[in-house]
Amino acid sequence: MITLTDNAAAAVKSALSQAKGPAEGLRIMVEAGGCAGFKYMMGLETATRDGDAVIESGGVKVFVDQASQAHVAGMTVDFITGLESSGFVFENPNASNKCSCGKSFG
Repeated sequence: MITLTDNAAAAVKSALSQAKGPAEGLRIMVEAGGCAGFKYMMGLETATRDGDAVIESGGVKVFVDQASQAHVAGMTVDFITGLESSGFVFENPNASNKCSCGKSFG
């Protein structure tokens, strides 16, 4: 369903190791909003919720709520570092368009 590149998995593992509380993995959600219609939301997750799909990718558990699953099926998440910015990049085959920042899609 979702694939994390080696860079993305390493970034999540680093965040998990520095978490102040217990964390099991990464939650990826899609919410209405952003400049293209939908936006990605991410955060560390402590437990599975009802309806979640739990995917293991790169040694990291990725939690996806039921409402978001169709929006992210087949998506690849990368983590890039650059001089001007660093962060997660989403390659989503379900997105018909996306904003210039790459954090929102339609």
